[in-house]
Amino acid sequence: QVQLDESGGGLVQAGGSLRLSCAASGPTLAKNAMGWFRQAPGKEREFVAANNWSETVTYYADSVKGRFTISRDNGKNILYLQMNNLRPEDTAVYYCAAKIGMVTSSEKDDYEYWGQGTRVTVSS
Repeated sequence: QVQLDESGGGLVQAGGSLRLSCAASGPTLAKNAMGWFRQAPGKEREFVAANNWSETVTYYADSVKGRFTISRDNGKNILYLQMNNLRPEDTAVYYCAAKIGMVTSSEKDDYEYWGQGTRVTVSS
């Protein structure tokens, strides 16, 4: 019953910014840990960022630390990924994901629900 709907992707110049949004619905999602993953053409899906409902435990991939910020608006059931100082290597389809449980995780196999993805292209 959990559904995730991503938006906010697009084309941006290197050094620019984008904010991705993930609208979530479901009976337990407000307390669930959630995350962002990305998949570049020809590569495996990789972890980007994740947090828990209270935002007390947050994980980031080393490649995005200091540039990306994951956050929530629990009242609106929206998960965000603010992406600053974008680089061409950030080009990928970005996926929102939700866990059944509350514990933050960086492992994609721990996530049961996935959005359809939103494409981010960073030009040099």
